[in-house]
Amino acid sequence: MTNLELLTAADVQLMQGLAQRVTATNPEMINSEATYGELAWNWGKSHAAHGSTWPRRLWFAGGRLVAWGWAQLPHRVVRSDGQIKEITNANLVYQVHPDHADLIDEVIDWYDRIAAHVERTVVPTASDGFALKEWAARGYETDPVSLGDTGFWTQLNQRDLGDVEEPVLPVGFRFRSADEAGAEAAVRAHVDAWTPSTYSAEAYQGVRQTAGYRGDLHLLVEAPDGTMAASTIMWLDEVNRTAEFEPVGTHPDFRRLGLARAMMLYGMRRVRAMKATRATVACLGAPGHPRARGLYFGLGFREISRDAPLIRTLPQE
Repeated sequence: MTNLELLTAADVQLMQGLAQRVTATNPEMINSEATYGELAWNWGKSHAAHGSTWPRRLWFAGGRLVAWGWAQLPHRVVRSDGQIKEITNANLVYQVHPDHADLIDEVIDWYDRIAAHVERTVVPTASDGFALKEWAARGYETDPVSLGDTGFWTQLNQRDLGDVEEPVLPVGFRFRSADEAGAEAAVRAHVDAWTPSTYSAEAYQGVRQTAGYRGDLHLLVEAPDGTMAASTIMWLDEVNRTAEFEPVGTHPDFRRLGLARAMMLYGMRRVRAMKATRATVACLGAPGHPRARGLYFGLGFREISRDAPLIRTLPQE
């Protein structure tokens, strides 16, 4: 990691600004991990634990950020169930403004240089034909793990907010916000929904410090017994009048009650009152992962972009 520049909170704000500009003109070209909300969420929850393995490079033109690369190098993940996972490959998140498409070559060169001795993965958008050709020319191929019914590629979905039905919760349940319920409840809601998880009070503190986080748009559903049964964070991009759901989760004991649906309807009506006109949410796109996609499509979301996961393996000795 010597002489590598690590990703900072100020960098993330610049990256969010590029996400807003690309969203305004070419939303299908936004990488799933490079959206306004996803950048804040991933940076906030994990930088304290893993930021020392996150080198980055920024490219500017005319004083404005036009491309960036964020490499996630091998590291150790400790989960809430005590399990430890060694991540031995590198992964790249990146974004290049369509008006500066040729910079993809410099992004690839930089990534190959800093992750030269490990297996490398990257997730361009499927609609970026130019970038896909450049990655292929450098030896990157479709990741076989991503193929088939249980592949782990992501699609981004969108709907307009012109007509949003009234949310209905089961008797005794009620909507809360993180501002109202407090930090401990917000953390518990996420850990319960995603167990085993790496989320913690420290991770939540990082999320709260990111640009774009609002406690009044961190929504919860409280059960009659006081359990926070579902939660989501909405990231309001006021420039594009778009709100992004990330993450969305429900406690295992309270699934199939319509809580996530009601919570998302409530959130959409809430941001519509703040002048938002569209909402987005990502999900796994492979046929073997229908649950979240079914929820979102049932709410009127439709796919606007999808990932094309690539891998470059090390040569066999």
